[in-house]
Amino acid sequence: MTPQEIANLVHLRRARDLIDRDYARPLDVPTMARKALMSPAHFSRQFRAAYGETPYGYLMTRRIERAMALLRSGVSVTDACMAVGCTSLGSFSSRFTELVGEPPSSYRLREHRAVNAMPACVARTHTRPRRQGVSAPAASSRIREAAGPAAS
Repeated sequence: MTPQEIANLVHLRRARDLIDRDYARPLDVPTMARKALMSPAHFSRQFRAAYGETPYGYLMTRRIERAMALLRSGVSVTDACMAVGCTSLGSFSSRFTELVGEPPSSYRLREHRAVNAMPACVARTHTRPRRQGVSAPAASSRIREAAGPAAS
């Protein structure tokens, strides 16, 4: 990788960290792009190439992931929706169903004893929402290359 490509990955990571940290706040692509020191269009292309999904898709995946944890703890669907920064219950439910494979109300009613018994870091990995029929991004090898041979 060239030094410029490594620098771009560093800037993209800053934006991804912003999403991970402030997922419940109103975030838009121009705000994320500013954090990465890129124009919105360039940022969107670079983010998708590096992480396999659009910045907004990544944000919504993080929100759904956090909502799943809230629903497992017994929080209502509406409260979980608002707590993770979604303003439309309908859009939240549609995206939740798309990523998890079942509506949030059904997910909330299911038994989650096994997940609740896991350490939080294992539960996050085990329950991370993934689009149905989508495999891991091909760009992940780029990220491993940037990290060096020890990361492989």
